[in-house]
Amino acid sequence: MKHQITFARLPDIEPDEIIAHMSDPRVAEHMPLLTFKWDKSAVAKFVAAKEECWSRDGLGHWAILSDKTYVGWGGFQKEGDEWDFGLVLTPQSFGLGARISKQAIDFARADERIPFVTFLLPPSRRNLGALDRLGAVFIAEQVYDGETFLKFRLETE
Repeated sequence: MKHQITFARLPDIEPDEIIAHMSDPRVAEHMPLLTFKWDKSAVAKFVAAKEECWSRDGLGHWAILSDKTYVGWGGFQKEGDEWDFGLVLTPQSFGLGARISKQAIDFARADERIPFVTFLLPPSRRNLGALDRLGAVFIAEQVYDGETFLKFRLETE
């Protein structure tokens, strides 16, 4: 069955859904910067920070829906002069990652502001075949907030 993937804004999602999602240990497994407990205050700060990106840059992270059901968040965030793509799905939706990423990358290719996309993945992520299939290339290791990540780049022009 093919799921209809749509992008919405994070304020449209009930905070309890985000709390349940981000509190799941399977999600935290590959998120070394996730070192705090998610509660309504954490969600409010998170959503406000992501909405600030939309105000500042005209683009940011979306809430991702599959058949109108929240399955995670992700999108593009400006890091200096680069657009970084991130995707954090609920465990029951991990299998949708490739489809959602392709749809988001298609968006980036159509947006003249985004000549390339970067991806920062923790070294714990071993299955990187999806990035290879997209055409992303490894650039370097990068330290971000004290944690090491693998940085990849995908040309979109």
